[in-house]
Amino acid sequence: MIAIISQKLLGPAMAYPAYRAYWVGTLASVIGFQMLNFSQFWIIHELTQSPLYLGYVGLANALPAIALNIFGGVVADRLDRKRLISITQTINGVIILILSGLTFTGSVQAWHVIALAFLAGAINAFDQPARQALYPSLIDRSVMMNAVALNSAIWTGTRIIAPAIAGIIISLTSTATSFLISALGFFVMAAIVLSLNIPKNESEHPQSSEGNDLFEGVRFIWKNNVFLILICITFFNSFFGMSYIPMMPVFAVDILKVGADGQGILMGLSGIGALMATMIIGRTGNFKQKGLLIIVGSLLFGISIAIFSLSSMQYGNYYVALVLLFVVGASSSAYMISIMSSLQMMVPNHMRGRVMGFYGMTWSIMPLGGMYAGFLAGYIGQDTTGVPIAVAIGGFLIAIFAIGPFFMNRNVRNLGAILQTHQSESRTF
Repeated sequence: MIAIISQKLLGPAMAYPAYRAYWVGTLASVIGFQMLNFSQFWIIHELTQSPLYLGYVGLANALPAIALNIFGGVVADRLDRKRLISITQTINGVIILILSGLTFTGSVQAWHVIALAFLAGAINAFDQPARQALYPSLIDRSVMMNAVALNSAIWTGTRIIAPAIAGIIISLTSTATSFLISALGFFVMAAIVLSLNIPKNESEHPQSSEGNDLFEGVRFIWKNNVFLILICITFFNSFFGMSYIPMMPVFAVDILKVGADGQGILMGLSGIGALMATMIIGRTGNFKQKGLLIIVGSLLFGISIAIFSLSSMQYGNYYVALVLLFVVGASSSAYMISIMSSLQMMVPNHMRGRVMGFYGMTWSIMPLGGMYAGFLAGYIGQDTTGVPIAVAIGGFLIAIFAIGPFFMNRNVRNLGAILQTHQSESRTF
C-alpha cells in the first residue's frame, strides 16, 4: 500500500523498494545537513559578528572537498558504495556531536566551528560521489529522470522545512540542540544504507591504478564537451550565485531585521520555489528544449539574486525579499535539476562515480563562494552595504555568463535530442 501511494504521488521510481528506503535515508541525512549549515553560520555570526568569518567556514568546508572530490569519485567506482556511504555518514554524525557538545558546554569558539567544517568537507568528498553513483543502480534506467528529480527534490524540499526548524529550535532552545538533532539524520542514513541488499559494484577496469582511473575520468569529461559545459555552468553559478546563502545571517539580522526564525522562513520560501520547479520538471521528463531551460533558468537565477540583494539594501522590505527568494529557488532548481538529470542519463555506468565526483565539486564550490562574498563585502564597506553589493555583483555575472554556452555550442542547444537518443539506446540493451 505504501509503495502504491508513494508511486502515485511521487512517480514510478518509488515502485522500487531499495530506492524507497534509500530515498527515506537521504531525506533524514539532508535534513540534518541543512540544519547543520543553518546552525553553523548562525553560531559563527553570533561569535564574531563578521561576514568574513562566515566566509571562513565556507572556505574550510570547501577546500578539502575540492581537493578530494575527484579522488572520492575514483573510490566510489572501485569500492562497495553502500559501506562507503555508511562509514562517511557515521563519521559526519560524530563530528556534529562534538560540535554540539562544545556548544552545550559554552566552550565553543570560532576556530572549533571552522576546524570541524574542514573535517566534514573532507568526509563529504568521499560521501557525495558514492551517493550520486549508488542510487541509479537501485532502479531501471527507464525511470531515471523521475529518480533524479526525486533525489534532487530532497535537497530543494528540505530547504522549506529544515532552515525553519533550525531557526525555531535556536529561538526556543539553543544552537547546540539544533546541532544534536542534525546529527541524528546522518546516523539514520548510515543505518538504512547499510541494510540495503545491493550487489557490490565492480569496476569495468579493475586492474587500473587509482591514478589511471582519475586521468581516465578527466579525459572522458574533456573529450565530451556537453559534460564539460554543463559542469562548468554549475561551477560558475554555485560560486557566484549560492554565495547569498552563507551571507543570509547578515541579510536577516542586520538588513531585514527579522532574526533566526525570519531567516528560516526566508530560506524556506526559497525551498518552496525550488521544490515546485523540481517536481514539475520531474513529471515532464525529457523534452527537446532542455538546453534552453538550463540557460533561461540560469539567467533568471542571476537576475533575481541581484534584485533581491539590491532591493533589500535599498528598502529593507521583508515581504519583497520573500517573493524574490521564491523566484531564486525556482530558477536555480530549473537549471540544476535539468543539468543533473542530463548527466545521469548520459554518463556510462563504469564512469558514473568519477563524473559525478567532478560534478559534486559544485557543492564544494558553493561555500567557497561565501568566502569570495565575505572578502568583497569587507573591501566595499559596512555589512549593510558591502554584503548586498557583493552578492548582487555575483548575480549579474551569472546572468552574463548564462548566455554564452547557448550561442557558442550547438550540443547545449540540442541537449533534449541528445538525451532522447541516449534513452533509445538504453532500451535496446
